[in-house]
Amino acid sequence: MPDISPGLIQQTLQRVLDSQRETREDVREIKSRLGSLEGVVANLHVFLAEQSVRLDRFADRLQRVARRLDIADA
Repeated sequence: MPDISPGLIQQTLQRVLDSQRETREDVREIKSRLGSLEGVVANLHVFLAEQSVRLDRFADRLQRVARRLDIADA
């Protein structure tokens, strides 16, 4: 069995710590980007809801016009 020197242990531990630091940084970036995506999706939901309301009002107006022209069922 080879001798395990304190220098080898320290070097291995340093590599593990460096890898952990990189992983932490990656997770931090991923969280930030995910937060941005959640904001964009929320804004899209608001936009779609507004468009739905506008389409409903447009459909109501179109139906009133059709009734006035006697081209739709009353």
